[in-house]
Amino acid sequence: MMRPTNVLELVDVYSSYGESDVLRGVNLQIGVGEIVALLGRNGMGKSTTIRSICGMLNPHKGQIYFNGINVCGMPSFKIARMGVGLVPEGRRIFANLTVKENLIGASRKGYWDLTRISKLFPVFEDRLSQMSSTLSGGEQQMLAIGRALMTNPSLILLDEATEGLSPVVSKKILDVLAAISKEGISILVVDKLSKNLKNLSNFGYVMERGATKWSGNLSSIPDVVVRKFLGV
Repeated sequence: MMRPTNVLELVDVYSSYGESDVLRGVNLQIGVGEIVALLGRNGMGKSTTIRSICGMLNPHKGQIYFNGINVCGMPSFKIARMGVGLVPEGRRIFANLTVKENLIGASRKGYWDLTRISKLFPVFEDRLSQMSSTLSGGEQQMLAIGRALMTNPSLILLDEATEGLSPVVSKKILDVLAAISKEGISILVVDKLSKNLKNLSNFGYVMERGATKWSGNLSSIPDVVVRKFLGV
């Protein structure tokens, strides 16, 4: 089924682990070149949403449209080939490979190549032969983003984009995402609410117990929503 609308659209998505429902009606849209934030406390279904989009978990109800095509039920490798890039929680770089080997391992021909990745991340320009295990946490996250870009996607999903990083490094990561979106790549970013994220995102969604509870411009997110769904 074709729907000539957004780059990504989730319509009333339900997903389960075994008989336990985790997603209970997720609705979400991302347009071309948009940066959309997905927020919520731990355990509310954000990572499960990412897994459902990527095909690592098959929703039992609802639809997930990528560039107008319903990808529910497709294997994850086919969804990746269609243009969905993933920066997983915890980065999951290949520590026993070099920076270059991580970048080219799943690369596809297109705009993003080693030269453009090195311009986006100057820290790697002279360190392509360095073992990835020796990189700092922030550098590993940059490498994970670069690895996703090397697949030349039209959509990138980032799960816990700045988790465990210092405020300075977190700001650098979010600045990189802004630069990527200017190239027409759509981005779904799972992260904690911050001033920098508010400035970055075009739109935001808040999840609670597997369902979308609020959506709107993050710069005007009501305090009552923050207290109810995002407060500790």
